[in-house]
Amino acid sequence: MKLFFQYLKQRRRSFFVAFVFAVIFSVSFVLYHLPLTAVWYPVMLCILVSIPILVVDFNRVKRKHKKLEQIRSLTDVAINAFPSVDGVEDQDYQKIIDLLRQEQMTFQSTMNRRFTDMVDYYTVWAHQIKTPIASMRLHLQNEDSALSRKLMSDLSRIEQYVEMVLMFLKLDSDTSDYLIKEYDLDPIIRQSVKKFAGEFINRKLRLHYEPTDIKVITDEKWLSFVIEQVLSNALKYTPSGSISISVDPEKKLRIRDTGIGIAPEDLPRIFENGYTGYNGRVDKKASGIGLSLCKRICSNLGHGIRAESVVDEGTCIIIDLAQRNLKVE
Repeated sequence: MKLFFQYLKQRRRSFFVAFVFAVIFSVSFVLYHLPLTAVWYPVMLCILVSIPILVVDFNRVKRKHKKLEQIRSLTDVAINAFPSVDGVEDQDYQKIIDLLRQEQMTFQSTMNRRFTDMVDYYTVWAHQIKTPIASMRLHLQNEDSALSRKLMSDLSRIEQYVEMVLMFLKLDSDTSDYLIKEYDLDPIIRQSVKKFAGEFINRKLRLHYEPTDIKVITDEKWLSFVIEQVLSNALKYTPSGSISISVDPEKKLRIRDTGIGIAPEDLPRIFENGYTGYNGRVDKKASGIGLSLCKRICSNLGHGIRAESVVDEGTCIIIDLAQRNLKVE
C-alpha cells in the first residue's frame, strides 16, 4: 500500500495536467453556452479507460521496485544487470551508477593491494626482529646480575609485543592457522606463566596456581596468547601482592591480581579496540589493543571472556573455556 501511494505521488503531475485540461474544456463549454454533460461524459470515460492503464503501469513499477530491492541486497560484484531502462532519466542514472561502481572497485582494489603490502611488510619485519632478540637473549643468559635480569624482563616484553603484531596480522588475514583439538589445559598455563617467571621473581610477586587435569577444546597457540596478554596486564598493574590462577570444574579459567583495579566506568569498555581507560591514560604506554585482541580470539575460539574488578583491590579476568561450537580436527 505504501508503494501504491508513492506511485500516485510520483504521477501527481500527470493527474494535475488531466484535471487542468478538464477545467479548460468545461470553461470553454460554459463560455459557448454548451451543455457540461458533453464534457463530463468523455471525462468519466477517460477515467474508466485510465484505470486499467494505471494498474498495468503500477504493476510494472512494482516489478521494477522489487528487482531494485534485490539488487540493493547484493554486493557490487554480484550485480549483473539493472532493470530495463524506462526513459532517458533511468538511462542516465544507470550510467552514473556504473561509473561509481567502477570507481569503487578500482579504489577497493587499490586499498586491498596496499593492505596486502602492509601486512607482508610487517610480517617480514616481525620475523626478522626475532633474530636480534634471540641473539640478545643468548648473551644475557651468560650473565647473572640485577641488570641482566632486568634486561631479560624487558626483552620478554619486546617479544610479547612482537608476538602481538603477528597475532594481529594473522587475525585479520584471509587464512588462519587454527588447530582445534582437545588439549590438556595445565601445560598451556604453565608455558604461559614460565615466560613471566623472571618478572615474578624480580618484583617479588607471589603466584598461586593449583595444577589441573582439565581438558579443553581449543587452539593451543591462540589460547596461550590470550593467557599471556592477561598475565601481562596483571603484572603491569600489580605493583605488589600476588596473582592467582584457578580453573573450576565448569572450565572457567580465572586470572586474579591484587593490583590497582579498574574504574567502574571503564570496566564495560576494556575489551573495545583502542580503549585504554583511566589506567591507560595514567600509564601513557597502553595501546588498548591487547584485551581487544583477546576478545576477538576468544570469540573465534568459541570462548567467553569477561572482567570483574574493584578499584585498589584487584581485577579478575574470567575465560570460559567450555566449548560447544567448534569441532575437533
